[in-house]
Amino acid sequence: MQFLVATTLILAVSSFLAKSTDVIAIKTGLGRTFIGVLLLASATSLPELATGLSSVTVIGLPDLAAGDAFGSNLVNLLIIGLMDIKWRNGPILNSFDTGIILVAGLGILLISLAAIAIIVHHSWSVGGTWFLSPFSLVLISAFLFSLYLVFWNEKSKPNDDPLTDYSNNSLGFSVLVYLLSASVIVGSAIWLAFTGEQIARVMNWESSFVGTQFLAFSTSLPELAASFAALRILAPELAISNVLGSNLFNMGFVLWADDLAYSGGVFWSAISPIHTVTASVAVIMTIVVILGVIRRDRKRPSKFLTYESVALISLYLLASMLIYLAA
Repeated sequence: MQFLVATTLILAVSSFLAKSTDVIAIKTGLGRTFIGVLLLASATSLPELATGLSSVTVIGLPDLAAGDAFGSNLVNLLIIGLMDIKWRNGPILNSFDTGIILVAGLGILLISLAAIAIIVHHSWSVGGTWFLSPFSLVLISAFLFSLYLVFWNEKSKPNDDPLTDYSNNSLGFSVLVYLLSASVIVGSAIWLAFTGEQIARVMNWESSFVGTQFLAFSTSLPELAASFAALRILAPELAISNVLGSNLFNMGFVLWADDLAYSGGVFWSAISPIHTVTASVAVIMTIVVILGVIRRDRKRPSKFLTYESVALISLYLLASMLIYLAA
């Protein structure tokens, strides 16, 4: 019942979060891509941060924290495939400019760095006496630099021309709505994540599988709800920057914070190498997104599906099967 109530709250408030964020993007002239990454992605990704910190400090399961972060990347990329099915104006990846390629490319960089951190720490004793792994310092630095690059790229583009008329929406009121709706969504999603942990313990599911599948879906529900709400207001750039920006947040900020909070040794050595498989699939899924944005001359092969949506959904199912078999 707690799980259902928290889910209902997230779905109910997501439209307010998406619309207020879109108004802020248009009124400030900062662009949907940058605001989507900065405001929408950070608001919808805070549950991953809360779940990760609670996993490493309260219940002592760093593998659950890592599984949630890496698994959320897969769910976020799956959301793009689902949005493609929902979007009726041709393949949804036809709607985006090169700014999305930049965000996706930066996502590949951060996911790859996180995977390399796992491989190196499981192979050699790197940073074993450090309070924080050198790789975590690299990740947080890369995350902050990524935000700067996205901001710089948005400044060089013409302002977005919204299909929705926001002339009657004030910036101040939209900021207030954003703060209130973000607070409700973050609180509900954190509640959702904790109930997910409780369900996982009761069901006695293995931590890496639970983190990658069950908890990752729970903490990614805000991204799903907010992205589809953005589609309803005809703001696909906001929707995709939300999910791709969430991947940057998961890898660059959440894993850095998890390592900072973990006191049981080296965080990267304490988590399962299976997360490198999840990371590899996430990189391939992101490449599919990039190729879809580059190839603008394609049509839908059927009424609902595109090659990209089929590839993203299939890769997600493949990763799920691999994690389940390895669990």
